[in-house]
Amino acid sequence: MTEPTRPLLPPLPLPGGGWVAKSVASSISYKVRGMVFLPPNRIIPVIVVPGIMGTNLRAKLKPRSEKEQNEEVKPGEPAWRPPNTMVGGFWDSLSWDRLTPERRQRLFNPDTLEVDDSGPAHIAHGDGRYHVNPVDVRQRWWGELHADSYGALLCGLETRLNEVFTPVSRKDERCIAQHWKDVMAIDPQRWGVRRMKPLTEAELEKHARFHFPVYACGYNWLESCGKSSQRLEQRILQIIEYWKGMKKKCEQVILVTHSMGGLVARACAKRIPDQIAGVIHGVMPALGAPAAYRRLACGTEAPNFVASRIAKILGTTTYHTTPVLATSPGALELLPNHLYPRPWLHVRVMYPGGPPDAPETAFDYLHLPNAVAPNPYDLYRDMRRWYRLIDPELADPTGRFEDVPGGVIETIKTAVETAEQFHMKELGDYYHPNTYAFYGDDSRQLSFGQVRWVGRKESSAHVVFTPANVASATPMVTYGEEGARLVLVEHDTVVLFKPEPADTRGDGTVPHQSGAGPADKVRRLFETRGYDHQGSYNNDDMLALTLRLIVKIVQGMP
Repeated sequence: MTEPTRPLLPPLPLPGGGWVAKSVASSISYKVRGMVFLPPNRIIPVIVVPGIMGTNLRAKLKPRSEKEQNEEVKPGEPAWRPPNTMVGGFWDSLSWDRLTPERRQRLFNPDTLEVDDSGPAHIAHGDGRYHVNPVDVRQRWWGELHADSYGALLCGLETRLNEVFTPVSRKDERCIAQHWKDVMAIDPQRWGVRRMKPLTEAELEKHARFHFPVYACGYNWLESCGKSSQRLEQRILQIIEYWKGMKKKCEQVILVTHSMGGLVARACAKRIPDQIAGVIHGVMPALGAPAAYRRLACGTEAPNFVASRIAKILGTTTYHTTPVLATSPGALELLPNHLYPRPWLHVRVMYPGGPPDAPETAFDYLHLPNAVAPNPYDLYRDMRRWYRLIDPELADPTGRFEDVPGGVIETIKTAVETAEQFHMKELGDYYHPNTYAFYGDDSRQLSFGQVRWVGRKESSAHVVFTPANVASATPMVTYGEEGARLVLVEHDTVVLFKPEPADTRGDGTVPHQSGAGPADKVRRLFETRGYDHQGSYNNDDMLALTLRLIVKIVQGMP
């Protein structure tokens, strides 16, 4: 008969090279013995890198000058900690909706913020015997990430990667753990491929020779991805040195990224490829996303009730989004880059039909970027046209940049220049040589593959529209609902232009053409569906795919 046991928390490493596990004393009559899984001494850390706004931020604990002192919250207080429940999200959305543009600019001053590692960390025990140690959770910076978006991923990786086989008797017999049986049984079509080489027990045997401590690495997402990649690089080297200091064999890490975290990781991997065994990118905007233009220029879209709550937090109008995003290189680096298929910005005028109830006719007058003006960054720097990304009059409601040479306009141009240099020089089309990626291509998760401004010519208007007079139309002061813009054409005709809704397959944020950007540059690309952008790693199939790919990466380890 099998002796009853109870699982203890995973052991912690000792400086001399051993491991230590903790239990509690019990009465003599209590016959259930504590059981601990002794990890291998070969270590492959797995580091999760989140997307934009996935990192908790706080006011700097020790501001070194008045410039680093946040004007809205005290040192150490949270500045950005998204809600982790539906109820919390509802109440938080009401509070955020009351934040004026001035308060948003003061709160999200990147010079005054730093990564906050004290956020909540969800510890969900799986159905196996391997549990998460709360000590590890804090030491591995899980609190830096938004728990609702990444808690299941962090816990899922930690518990599943480190329990491959389960003991079944006292004779050292074992079987494959149920969660790995589930991975082995998945139809590859759920990962968007017709066939995939089955996961074998021999591959799991090799995988089980390693220990996989799971870490998080947040970053200040208002800053350039290039700067954030330096933080990731430092963390990778720090983690490797830590395990070496514990007398363990640790040479490389595996990176698992979400959204913008993929850009951060690629820039980092370009500098230290030898310290990285492999990379898995999830829903990365490889070529940027027109949604970034839509949200900065018009405010955050709200196609349903849940999205409306999120929009209130992020900012429903350009009055709210511009003061935060216009001078943020990190946010601007999510815009369509020089590799995004052009044109993606269009201007259309609808003409009334002749007889009553006759269908309208449409004509597109502008298509940008184009062969004449191919540089998208010139489009972002143009603050005169009515379809501009940024209205400088809205970018500095507190007057922070009044004393800066060139004022807010030069500050915006500098931020755009930083984004351009990151895309073209730091990043380019580089991918780590052992990279896998998945993206959303779902007709039920419509995304902005393009942005189209649509206006209507009134039957009483006598103006003849041309590409020239549409492009040179005068912007009027008011920004309407959902980002609508009034413009004056030929000095006497007022036209209201509105952005069209999203109409491209994707994940609700990243369109399929950007998600597919890594094609021919990575070992395998998976075209998937069934989730929204922020919840991609909360999808069971995508977690299973991530586990499967980590095993694949491990097979190349010596």
